[in-house]
Amino acid sequence: MSDGNILIIEDDYDISNGLRILLEREGYFIEEANTGVEGIIIANKNTFDLIILDIMLPDISGIDVCKEIRKQSYVPILFLTVRSTDYDKYEGLSAGGDDYLVKPFSFLELKARVNALIRRNSSYAYESLEASAEVWITIGSLSVNKSFNKVKAGSKDLYLTEKEYQILLLLMQNPGRIFTAEEIYTTIWNEIFFESAINTVMVHIKNLRSKMDMVGERKRIRTVWGQGYCIR
Repeated sequence: MSDGNILIIEDDYDISNGLRILLEREGYFIEEANTGVEGIIIANKNTFDLIILDIMLPDISGIDVCKEIRKQSYVPILFLTVRSTDYDKYEGLSAGGDDYLVKPFSFLELKARVNALIRRNSSYAYESLEASAEVWITIGSLSVNKSFNKVKAGSKDLYLTEKEYQILLLLMQNPGRIFTAEEIYTTIWNEIFFESAINTVMVHIKNLRSKMDMVGERKRIRTVWGQGYCIR
């Protein structure tokens, strides 16, 4: 059986109830919210391993909900939506979402995304401090823990989503090596590369750079035009 707490923020009762029943059968503990405001309140009061978030909610958009949750937490967020354009995906990922699933979807596809996000998050969140304390990679003032999502710039903590952390770790483990968008996507997302996935990588690099800018390390990730990205 699986083990994890999931918050579903979805205004369609049939979808929300169906997700709850199916995920509870997999062993997950489920809480539900029917509006964006309710979802934000529940997310800020409790600890979750994953949030499944509908973009089109009756009060405020899922995009704004995600932004509010990101002020307090870096829990993995899986967007559900009927909108499937590249811009919609870009908007969701820019807000801090980790993955994006278009309705209608199969339960097997949802289950695979849910399990992957929770598994990756848990593998870092519950790593013992004793085991991880010695495993750091440092370039300049930037230090990344290899065992779980912990990043520092000098004495300052840098809070990243799991995908941002994994991208940074990949680059930090290979200083000077240029990674194409395709290499980053297939490595981090562990999925077959498709053309619009370039935008997914670009959004995460942009968000990562913005956070690194706050600690004076924005220029650490370099764009090699026509090739990809690297850290030096």
